[in-house]
Amino acid sequence: MKVLANDGISKSGIKALERGGFEVITTKVAQEQVANYINANDVSVLLVRSATKVRKDIIDACPGLKIIGRGGVGMDNIDVAYARSKGVHVINTPASSSESVAELVFAHLFTGVRFLHDSNRNMPLEGDSNFDGLKKAYANGIELRGKTLGIIGFGRIGQAVAKMALGLGMKVIAADKFVDKAEVRVDFYNGQFINVEFETEPIEEVFKHADFITLHVPAQEGYVIGKEELAMMKDGVGIVNCARGGVIDEVALVEALDSEKVLFAGLDVFEKEPTPEIQILMHPKISLTPHIGAATLEAQDRIGTELAEQIMSLLQSEKA
Repeated sequence: MKVLANDGISKSGIKALERGGFEVITTKVAQEQVANYINANDVSVLLVRSATKVRKDIIDACPGLKIIGRGGVGMDNIDVAYARSKGVHVINTPASSSESVAELVFAHLFTGVRFLHDSNRNMPLEGDSNFDGLKKAYANGIELRGKTLGIIGFGRIGQAVAKMALGLGMKVIAADKFVDKAEVRVDFYNGQFINVEFETEPIEEVFKHADFITLHVPAQEGYVIGKEELAMMKDGVGIVNCARGGVIDEVALVEALDSEKVLFAGLDVFEKEPTPEIQILMHPKISLTPHIGAATLEAQDRIGTELAEQIMSLLQSEKA
C-alpha cells in the first residue's frame, strides 16, 4: 500500500510506515497534478501539512483514496466532512506540535519586548557607525514577568502557552467559546509539577485587561481582531498570531502600530500566504516568521510517528 507524503514527513515517520509494510513516496506533486498522481500510482493514503489542499475535486477524482492525514492541528485545507461522507478517513495530529507553537509564541514575545527584530536588521548596517544611537533606541525594553498574557483559544496549544507563561511569572487570562474550565499541569525537569485551574472569560474582558494577546483559534469567517477589538485593548499592547492567517485585520493592525496603540506584533501567519503584504513585511514593529509554528525537528518526529500509528491502527481495524 502506497502513502504519498506530499508536504514531506519526518524520517521517523517514514521508518514507522515502512515497518508497517507501506511504501512511502515523498515526491512533491503540484497541486493541480495531485489527483492524477494518486490514481496513476495507486496511492491509498495522502498525507499533507498546510501547503496541499484536499478539496472535493481530489476526493471525487480518487476513489482509491482511503485515508487523508494532516500533519498538525488545523484541517481547514481539507474538506473533512465531505471526505468522511465518501468513506474516506481523515486524521490529524492535534497534540504533536503544541509545544513547538508555544515556544514560537514566546520567541515573538521576547523579540517584541526587546526590539530584537529591528535591532537584528539595523546592527549589521549601523552597529559599527552608530552603536550608541542604537543602544539608546533599544534601551526601553520591558519584562514579561508580572505582565498579563491574554490567550484567545484555550485548546491544547493555548494551554501549552499558558504553561510557559506561568513559568515566566506571568498572569494568564483566557477566552474560548468551547472551553469553560481547564486544569493545566506544569511539569518541571526534576519530576515535580503543579496544577493550575483556569476559568475562561468573555473575550472582551481579555482584550481589556491583557498586556499581551496571543491567538490560538481555527480559521473562520471574519476577523477575531479588527478595529473594534483593537480599540478595546490597552495602549501599548503586544499581539502575536501563530494560529491562522485571516483572523487579524492586517490593515487595522498596521494602523494601530503606526498610532502606537499596539507596541509590536509577532506574525507567523498572514492573510495573504504565501505572498504577505509588503506593508507587513517591511514594518519595523512586526516580528516575522514564515509559518513555521510546528516546524521543529521534535514536532515533525512526533507528527510523523503519530500519523503512522493512526494509519496502521485504522487499516488493521478495517481488516478485523
